[in-house]
Parts: sequence; C-alpha cells; structure tokens
Amino acid sequence: METTGNRAGLNANRLFYGSCFALITTAFSFSIRAGILPQLGEELSLTAEQLGFINSMWFLGFPLSMVVGGLIYHKVGGKAIMQFAFFAHALGIILTIYSGSYTGLLISTLLIGLGNGCTEAACNPMIADAYQGNRMSRMMNRFHMWFPGGIMIGSLLSDFMTTSSISWETQIWLIMVPTLIYAYMFFGQSWPKAKVDEAATLTGNLKAMISPLFLFMVICMSLTAISEFGPQQWVGLILAKSGAKPMWILALTTGLMAVARYFGGDVVKKFDQTGVLLGSAVLATVGIFLFSTQTGAMAYVAAVFFALGIAYFWPNMIGFIADKIPKSGALGMSIIGAVGMFSSSIFQPIIGGWIDSDKAEAAAQGLTGDELELVAGQDTLGTMVSFPAILIVLFAILWFWVKNRKSTDAADASSNQPVTDY
Repeated sequence: METTGNRAGLNANRLFYGSCFALITTAFSFSIRAGILPQLGEELSLTAEQLGFINSMWFLGFPLSMVVGGLIYHKVGGKAIMQFAFFAHALGIILTIYSGSYTGLLISTLLIGLGNGCTEAACNPMIADAYQGNRMSRMMNRFHMWFPGGIMIGSLLSDFMTTSSISWETQIWLIMVPTLIYAYMFFGQSWPKAKVDEAATLTGNLKAMISPLFLFMVICMSLTAISEFGPQQWVGLILAKSGAKPMWILALTTGLMAVARYFGGDVVKKFDQTGVLLGSAVLATVGIFLFSTQTGAMAYVAAVFFALGIAYFWPNMIGFIADKIPKSGALGMSIIGAVGMFSSSIFQPIIGGWIDSDKAEAAAQGLTGDELELVAGQDTLGTMVSFPAILIVLFAILWFWVKNRKSTDAADASSNQPVTDY
C-alpha cells in the first residue's frame, strides 16, 4: 500500500488498521449499548426518559470532541488525540460496568461519546494526509465501512448473548476488545504531516471554511446525515408492524453498506465524489419511498436501495472536503462531521412530531392497533423522502459546479494564470 512521497518510513498500513479498530469500537458502543438498554432499564429501575438521556450523552460527546479535536489536531497531533480517545473509551467502559447508577451511566456514556468523536477527529485527517488522490478516497471509504460493519457484528453478538442470557456487563466488556487492539496498533507510531501548509494553520482553515463551496457542503451534510440516521432510527419500529423483521433489515442494511464502502474507491475513481453523491441521493430517495409504501418481503428490497444510497454519503462528504477543499484541514473535516451529528440530533424530535401528527390523523380516520402504527409510520417515512429528494437537486448543482471549476482551473493553468479557490 503506497503512501505519499514525503511520508517515507511511515507505517501507513498499521495506522490505517488501527483506525479501523478504533471505528469498530465506536460501532460496538453504538450497537451493544443499544442492545442492553432493556436490561439496564430493568436492573437499575430506569425510566424510558432516563434511558433517552443516557443515549443523548453518546450524541453529545461525539460532535463536541470532533470539533475540539479538529481545532487542536495540528497543535497536539493525532497521536495525542487518540491517546485521549483510549483513555475515554477505557474509562467509559469500566464505569458503565461498575457505576451501578443513573448518574454513572450518564458520565460513562459521555466519555465513550468523547472517545468516538476523537476517533473521527484524528483518523480522518490522518488518512487524508497519508494517501493521495483516488487512493485516499479508497482508504477513506474502507475506513468508514467499519461503522456499519461494526454495527452489524455488534448487533448480532449482542442479540446472541442476550438470547443466551449472558449478562449485559459481559457484553460491555466486548467493546474493550477493539479498544485494546487499536491502542496496540497506534503505540509507538509516527503520524503524517499535513499535505498543504495552510491546512496546518487555523487562519488557513477558517479562510477555506468561509468559502461558498464549504458553506454549501455544510448544508448538504445536514441533509445527508438525517437522510441516513433519520430512517434508520425509526424504520425498525415502523416495519415491526409490516411483516418484516427489523433485525434482519438492520443486518441487511449495515452489511450492504460495509460491502459498498469497501469498493467505494473504485466507484469514486469512475464517477468522482460529486457523481457518487448524486447517485447516492437518487438511490436513497427510492429506498425511503419504498419503505413508505411497501410491506413484507418488499421491505427487504427497499433496504437494498436505501443501503446502497446512504453507504457513500458520510465517507465521501468527508473525502470531498479533504480532496476539494484541502486548506480547511483537520478542522474542516471535523466541522463537517459534527454538522452531521448535530443535524441528526436536531431533526429527531421533529420526526417524532411528524409521527405524533400522523398517528392523530390515522386515528381520526378510524384506524387502530398495528394498522394505525403502520399507516402513521409510513406516512412519516413518506415525509422523510424530502431529505434525499432535496439532495438530488443540491448534488446536481454541485456536479456542474465542480465540473465547471475543473474546466476553469485547466484553462487558467494552460494560460499561466493564478488558480482561484472554490
């Protein structure tokens, strides 16, 4: 596996694989903690509201540490950020197991969220700096494949252990396995320096981030994130009334996402990030529309379209920033990722309000029981189709924008004129 020319002696393989295990830690913390919530609620006598606040700590810590990590990445280095990530992950895991209280679980979940955000803040710019061109896109997609891949593995392990009456404490210890592996992989390794000098300065980062293209991508990221996490959060509850098995839908979706991301570099090489993002928006729109109209076996067909649609959103939004706006540096990649998480958090209560409204409307039509839940849920999914549908328009604009920019840059280069920023 090649590295860039000025990275001689850098063990890019080891850093990359360490990053993958760190992201598996993030995925395990997402899926296994979700799987043990019923046991936690029962054993510690926690209300659903308290469990909701515990979950919210995961989403709070994630973007918080992403932004801070992006700000200090070129000051303290990715290695130091990952050392903190290990501390936060390990302490959060141990505190989850031994705290035995609501307050302790709030703190432990926040710590794990902070560790997860540090992983994104450190590993995304490391991959962007260690690889060039299409290889960078390929490795970025293969890195991010381990989030859905890890969720699939963690969900299946948690489901098996729960049905086998294995304690939730033992399940939490599983998260420590990839944590220890990534700590070992990173130990003693040097990290790459920024490809672009301006990327290592806060002034250069901020200047690049107030460009029209970056601000446009911020808007797109808010919609790509909710297109992915919005339906995923609610589709299991809705489809439980449709004849489909939610766990099978989850496994199919995350499994296909992992496979798609593995081959993401080849897809980007052929269509560029802009073409991939546009095609993804189309597939995601079709997938969510099918979710909103189909039941039974057709729900699995919908899951295929949905998975292939959302698979390339997150890694290629990050990759686009690294490739097309490199002067934004680690901070730019962290801000984009944080926007995605904040968007998901903001839209969740809005989607909940849509469900309540659709339930009231269905009840007014005389529907009850499972039929009411299904009709109301599918109506809400029908509303959520608007997210990727808007993205089709935005990514079409982006495709022409970048294509025109390349033509202009080529003309400027041939005439020895200075090339302007996006």
